[in-house]
Amino acid sequence: MQEIDPWGQFAIKDYEHVFKEFGLTALSKDISSRMGSFLFERGVIVAQRDFEKVVKRIESKKPFINITGIASSGPFHLGHKVDVDLFKFFKSKGAKNYFAVSDLDAFLSRPDEKIPDLKSAKKWAVQNVADLLALGLEKEDIYVQSKKQTRYYEFAFELSKKITKNTFEAVYGHVDLGKVAANFLQYADIMHPQLEEFSGPMPSITGIGLDQDPHARLTRDIAKRLPYKLEIPSFIYFKHQSGLQPGMKMSASHPQTAIFLSDTLAEVEKKIKRAFSGGQPTVEEHRSKGGNLEIDLVFEMLKFHYPNTKELGKIGSEFSSGKMLASELKQFAIDFFVPLLKEHQAKAAENLKLAEKTVYG
Repeated sequence: MQEIDPWGQFAIKDYEHVFKEFGLTALSKDISSRMGSFLFERGVIVAQRDFEKVVKRIESKKPFINITGIASSGPFHLGHKVDVDLFKFFKSKGAKNYFAVSDLDAFLSRPDEKIPDLKSAKKWAVQNVADLLALGLEKEDIYVQSKKQTRYYEFAFELSKKITKNTFEAVYGHVDLGKVAANFLQYADIMHPQLEEFSGPMPSITGIGLDQDPHARLTRDIAKRLPYKLEIPSFIYFKHQSGLQPGMKMSASHPQTAIFLSDTLAEVEKKIKRAFSGGQPTVEEHRSKGGNLEIDLVFEMLKFHYPNTKELGKIGSEFSSGKMLASELKQFAIDFFVPLLKEHQAKAAENLKLAEKTVYG
């Protein structure tokens, strides 16, 4: 059986096995085509739990809850940007929006050498909020866990009585007290928008990586046992963007695996040039055999972020036929990502004061 570790760094390889093992439903081509987003069209979104009821709300133009979050334990990288892009997509469809910057989660669930105190988590939260604003979210979309209303914390304590030590250990394989406490906050993050004090009961959607499914399963189980009239939360799953070398996902814990939104432009260029390529060993062999798009990690980055599907298809065709060399594909990626990050960093700097106000009040 393949283990899924929400705090791990290794990429999931056998998606079909995980779907079967944990009861996930593959996202249908019909639903993907109806969404009108390249994240769905390109197979970045791969699975779901009860997404159909959210699709009905979108297509009937009725409100639904859009809730996700990121632990403030380090700088954002391109993998985090996919979370934000998906959140923005649902926002554009008329959702009620809740994006959690999880400073308490970061402090509780990360090792002391990384986040030694809550002050460190809040420091990262400031940069994370600035990044979210630069990526196009509004202040009203974002909340910081440690600044949330009292009702949120009351609800988290209520949830803590709905799960036993044995259940937690069966799902996660351990009972780390910090992670237990962090998880109760995660469950509250996903479900509290449906309380009457917030948006009220309605379908909700949370976009997560497949490795976060243990959280989703327990959230849905707890929701069924609450004395509230709540919709069972729906989840949608995206493939983890690979790191710059095979077998790893982008991870803030391993800087060599990721392109960070705060990297210098020279660092971005260097990392792309060093990324694992699907090109052939020699120019002659590449012209003859063509490149392998399935293993080329630069093309994968473009697949997750480059907005023009028609142009991306042309680039993929040229690379796989041997017309475009690996060095040329990497230069195309550099020419796309470097200006993108340069603009982002300028916007994040402009939003730093608003981010500080959001975190510290």
